[in-house]
Amino acid sequence: MSKPTPQISEAEFEVMKIVWKRAPISTNEITEQLLNTTDWSPKTIQTLIKRLVNKGALAYEKQGRMFVYTPLVEEHEYIGQESRSFLKRFYNGDLSAMVSAFIEHDSLSDAELSHLRSLLSKNPKT
Repeated sequence: MSKPTPQISEAEFEVMKIVWKRAPISTNEITEQLLNTTDWSPKTIQTLIKRLVNKGALAYEKQGRMFVYTPLVEEHEYIGQESRSFLKRFYNGDLSAMVSAFIEHDSLSDAELSHLRSLLSKNPKT
């Protein structure tokens, strides 16, 4: 049985997106990326990185005078877990109820609806 995926806050998720995209990546590189997209201080970013290490989401290795990080959680696993959690929490696990809500509130574009139709027509379960 695989170990449970750690709970990751929205801020920590921003750090993880950078690590998933650029790993292995140093503290300075993570900080530089986030300083361009957030108003967080370097200290805040370092705290988020440390939390992710403590939660078991990131591993690090000291290379000379810097720390280099790699993910211990796969992006697709985390997103899958969060998607299932969202679906269960807000739609009682009913995917069709969620899609219906998006359709009824005009939240889906014509292109998105077309893509959904295409996916459903290719699904061997249907």
